[in-house]
Amino acid sequence: MAKQQLINFSWEGIDRSGSRIKNEITARSETLARAELRRQGFKIVKIKKKSKPLFSGHKQAITTKDIAIFSRQLATMLSAGVPLVQAFDIVGRGHDNPSMQDLLMTIKGDVEGGNTLADSLAKHPDQFDELFCNLVHSGEQAGVLESLLHKIAEYKEKTESIKAKIKKALTYPIAVMVVAFIVTCVLLIFVVPQFEELFHGFGAELPAFTQIVINMSRFMKQYWWMVLGIIIIIGFVLGNLKRKSKAFNHALDRMVLGIPVVGVIIRKAAIARFARTLSTMSSAGVPLVEALQSVSGATGNIVYGDSVLVMRDEVATGHQLQLTMRQAGIFPNMVVQMVAIGEESGSLDSMLSKVADFYEEEVDNAVDSLSSLLEPLIMSILGIIVGGLIIAMYLPIFKLGSVV
Repeated sequence: MAKQQLINFSWEGIDRSGSRIKNEITARSETLARAELRRQGFKIVKIKKKSKPLFSGHKQAITTKDIAIFSRQLATMLSAGVPLVQAFDIVGRGHDNPSMQDLLMTIKGDVEGGNTLADSLAKHPDQFDELFCNLVHSGEQAGVLESLLHKIAEYKEKTESIKAKIKKALTYPIAVMVVAFIVTCVLLIFVVPQFEELFHGFGAELPAFTQIVINMSRFMKQYWWMVLGIIIIIGFVLGNLKRKSKAFNHALDRMVLGIPVVGVIIRKAAIARFARTLSTMSSAGVPLVEALQSVSGATGNIVYGDSVLVMRDEVATGHQLQLTMRQAGIFPNMVVQMVAIGEESGSLDSMLSKVADFYEEEVDNAVDSLSSLLEPLIMSILGIIVGGLIIAMYLPIFKLGSVV
């Protein structure tokens, strides 16, 4: 049976000292809202359901950044001695995202009902993954929940930082190339035909380059709908394959790793996530086999994720982690050596943290280098495309001038 949706109520009441209070409360019904207010010691004067704005849009999505901020806020509240339920109430009501508010109030209700925080979070796998829930569970079991939440917050912030840098490096060239494609289509459909009419009056044979551009213009003008349809179909098919086909994702991730410069950044980012995640779970006391299970989904690349699962199976049979990493063949020798030292000295979490720090810095430097490399390259490509079209259109005019 589906849970009843949370509703926002505005209320007025009198507290224990006799002061008149106005505030808001979120509950699944007016009866539950009144019961909660009475439990808090308020005498209710008026309560009513808050009306939604007339032009309110769709619910705002909950992002991984929202979860990272929530982790840091909750950790700070617990460190300050605020009880868990009250911390959820404060963080939830203070959040700008209504969807996040509803989520936190739902979790708060589950915790108030006697569930552990880990179990309450596990009911929302889209927002709180297995790694998050495992770490919270370890923190609750060991009585160091606030410490683990700080580690989770740090982990989330660092991984989000890496994702943002990679997206920034890839978004710029993609956006520029899309704009270049649109500009080229506009020139071919609207501008080149104007020149074609002009060239008809010359009564002479056009240069081969100009004729090619005119033929492309005729095709685009006549079949633009076909080109647009093919692009949409390809995008739809690729999107479906990415969502549903593990084989396609595996092939795509392997192909990305082979792209010059970009592939190096993806590899370094995957190693940084692997090291940061395993370091966080190891320092929380999560058993290595269980930790590797969670790490496999946190690398951000299926090739690395599948290799980690193979490593997990080998570690479960008694092999050392550093040996399984060497056999996987996807980790640099320096990383394997650092893990070996960590295993021998009993400081695996510390060594992995150093590896993560190193590769996060490497990703930063690689992204900066890629941006510096791509800017002149993209400008050159744009210059060739647009300049080529202009030259093709003016070439007959230049030839006519030389004849005259």
